[in-house]
Amino acid sequence: MSVQSAVKRKTAPDIRARKGGEPVVMLTSYHAHTAALVDRHCDVILVGDSLGNVMHGFETTVPVTLEMMILQGHAVMRGSHHALVVVDMPFGSYEASKEQAFHSAVRIMKETQCGAVKLEGGVRMAETVSFLAGRGIPVMGHIGLTPQSINTLGSFRAQGREEVNWGPIEDDARAIAEAGAFSVVIEAVAEPLARKITEAIAIPTIGIGASAACDGQVLVLEDMLGLSAQTPKFVRRYGNLGPAIEAAVEAYASDVRARAFPAAEHVYAMKKS
Repeated sequence: MSVQSAVKRKTAPDIRARKGGEPVVMLTSYHAHTAALVDRHCDVILVGDSLGNVMHGFETTVPVTLEMMILQGHAVMRGSHHALVVVDMPFGSYEASKEQAFHSAVRIMKETQCGAVKLEGGVRMAETVSFLAGRGIPVMGHIGLTPQSINTLGSFRAQGREEVNWGPIEDDARAIAEAGAFSVVIEAVAEPLARKITEAIAIPTIGIGASAACDGQVLVLEDMLGLSAQTPKFVRRYGNLGPAIEAAVEAYASDVRARAFPAAEHVYAMKKS
């Protein structure tokens, strides 16, 4: 008989059970060292395809590949031990068919050992969510502003700011919940609509530019730390590390040019014979 160690990480069912309870805390991470810091305080770590913007300087998330997500997902898993790690499925890795989505999700979960995947889209992706969930792959949904669709949306603008436009977004939320997702991210949606969706569906909602009434919140780590040059309206900066890092680099460069670093305490002396 095989002996299996108890699962120490939070799981998708754990997060699902938080509906209406203590808010779910979620942040992004793409590296082992930041994952270790985030892991101490968060319930969920999202390996977001926003790594395309943050790490690679892309204007959108569209160029991000499956291999990029797997590489960084593996790094985050090595750096964390307690939070549920969710890895984004990048553009082009799941839209063609539910079978394509399954094979991409299996690669992500096998090669990173993460606990769930996330994909964008509502009604149009419900069949795919059901297909994955029914085959042992926990799925987090993502509705409202869906950055992978930027080329059809035209801009990163908030959704549902006129009540006449609420219907399709509500349909998306309902479809994802009924398809078997364990939670859903609601991005850049008018506060009353996000609140209404949260009250209407049976799975936790994770807000980003949505409502404090959501069952949890997520931000891009670099945005909330002040490392991004520009941040969306919905971001609160909990740190301003960009200027501090630049000041440290400037001081280092000055010391090197002045030959003040390395000093005697930073070099290796010969051993005494």
